[in-house]
Amino acid sequence: MTLLQRNTAVSEPRHRAERPPGRRKARWLAASTTVALAASLLGLTAPAANAVGETVVTLTFDDANADQIPAAAKINSLGMPGTFFLPSGYMNRPNYMTTAQAQALQAAGNEIGGHSVTHADLAAVGPDELARQVCGDRATLSGYGLDVQNFAYPFASANASAEAAVAACNYNSARGLGDIRSKVAGSETFPFAESLTPANPYYTGAPDQLDETWTLADIQSLVTQAQANGGGWVQLTFHHIGTGIDPVSGVKDPLTVSTEVFNQFADWLANQEATNTTNPVQVKTVKEVINKPTKAVIAGPPAPAPRTAGNLIKNPSLETPGLNGSLLPRCWQGGGYGTNTRTFSNVSPGHGGTATAAQQLVVSGYATGDGKLLPQLDTGECAPSATPGHVYEVKAWYKAVGGVTQFDAHYRTAQGAWVYWTSSPWFAASDNWVQAKWDTPAVPADATAISIGLNLFANGTLTTDNYELYDKVGVKTFTDIPSTFLFYNEISWMANNLITTGYADGTFKPGVTLDRGMMAAFLYRFAGSPAVPAGPQRFPDVPTTHDFYNEIQWLASQNITRGFADGGYHPYEQVNRDQMAAFLYRMNGSPAVSATAPVFPDVPAGNGFYNEVRWLADMGITFGFADGTFRPGASINRDQVAAFIYRYNLNFPKGM
Repeated sequence: MTLLQRNTAVSEPRHRAERPPGRRKARWLAASTTVALAASLLGLTAPAANAVGETVVTLTFDDANADQIPAAAKINSLGMPGTFFLPSGYMNRPNYMTTAQAQALQAAGNEIGGHSVTHADLAAVGPDELARQVCGDRATLSGYGLDVQNFAYPFASANASAEAAVAACNYNSARGLGDIRSKVAGSETFPFAESLTPANPYYTGAPDQLDETWTLADIQSLVTQAQANGGGWVQLTFHHIGTGIDPVSGVKDPLTVSTEVFNQFADWLANQEATNTTNPVQVKTVKEVINKPTKAVIAGPPAPAPRTAGNLIKNPSLETPGLNGSLLPRCWQGGGYGTNTRTFSNVSPGHGGTATAAQQLVVSGYATGDGKLLPQLDTGECAPSATPGHVYEVKAWYKAVGGVTQFDAHYRTAQGAWVYWTSSPWFAASDNWVQAKWDTPAVPADATAISIGLNLFANGTLTTDNYELYDKVGVKTFTDIPSTFLFYNEISWMANNLITTGYADGTFKPGVTLDRGMMAAFLYRFAGSPAVPAGPQRFPDVPTTHDFYNEIQWLASQNITRGFADGGYHPYEQVNRDQMAAFLYRMNGSPAVSATAPVFPDVPAGNGFYNEVRWLADMGITFGFADGTFRPGASINRDQVAAFIYRYNLNFPKGM
């Protein structure tokens, strides 16, 4: 594959599989009292009764794929309706349904349901994002004139919060996946069907999704096993009907049932409905089974204000774990397309060293497509904001074993759709940590957010860490810091993360010694400029009019500084190297120092900051000088401080 071919391929902006790794549902194993309690808390009432022993089949179609339209025509011609769960953010995009097509489906007697705005993993998002995804999807679809009553969880990923959100957004029910017996290993003890009066309408059971491995007999067995075992409700889930081949990339989606198999099944099912009087079958929509009136549309909360300065990636070091048992870091998701197996895991050490973690992607069984780690494709909680026409600088540390890697970029439109944008040039395979750097093209005119991560498009292992994304309009450079400067990366990182602003003349002045006031400002900004606890003036020589009064007050409140014996802070006094070690050590909570931590000949055990300096060296924050000394009493320059804080962040990143 040439670089040009790779860069023009359309990459699917979501998981191929409907269930995130490690999230197989087994709700049927829950105690009945728990289910009943959940139902009572949600204020549920039982739907209308159905005939005992009756088997009801619902044909559901997920993701608004355009190749479902001929399938709808087929079942409708046989007098059978379908339920189509549409992510509103996918609609009116190439290869997806248009608004007019969805309206025509409803007019033909089919049901339209919700599937979240961006096909989000609802168990891995915060409460506001959850409400925007669920309520916003229904509000948009309802705005198209569609009667939206029921929901399907993307990836079958749900928890108590997701169920409560679906109920709060006035849906009548929500479908899961993988809780009904099928050919899939591990389902042998599951029920043969969901009850026609589900114990919990906000997580109704369904067999695993149908894909290219399912034969006609496999699909028929989902119906016949219910018929033979007392009946019940069987919800069948389709994605692509036909070839499943993307017309641009030429890659097939494995979540495909061929037209031949689908049509044969539809004919067989229609015949069962018409002629089987011993074990009767009816085909109904979810709406007909649940049998509840449409409720008022509820608007979700507004998206947070765009963030345009500093590193736009949330949890850039991948340290903050995902919510509710998610296997991926907070604000990140796995993605990919085509035929390959993608496995994600948290590994240590990360790029910073033993104290940090990184995310590892293993691709195996590769035939087509790719795998990648991306900032979440969401409605505003995590995805980096973007300004149309602006260029963005992207950086990430990686190790790639088995193949090259590249940045894969997507953007979100004003309608909430996430679409493939472009890819960077390739970065070479490497067994050691290497930093990938790329400047994007100008952001498209209709973009509101971007998501960029490294991918792998061959069998191999990709480990990534410490991502950075900056709007080039705000990227800070200094006239006295050329790209060849020893601490260029460290000073650039400090500036781009709003820790230093430099001087009014456009310089950084790397060789200038740091005074205690400036040092307080650097550490305060590094901490994210937190709220300063209220309290009296801590130091008599730092009046409220001092430029760094709040920063020094905060430093004292965190016990990072204790001042001098005379009660003063001495804001204009120079910071020595051993004092800087003490400040960073206390900022980390004054941890235990390893007995094997390095020692310097000019920092004896009697030095007041002996342990602090040894800890700094043990963490790889300082390496000392070429002659083996640390020089504790030497004043520390601004460029040296930049290096110390940069390395501190690698070892102790802030995560979110």
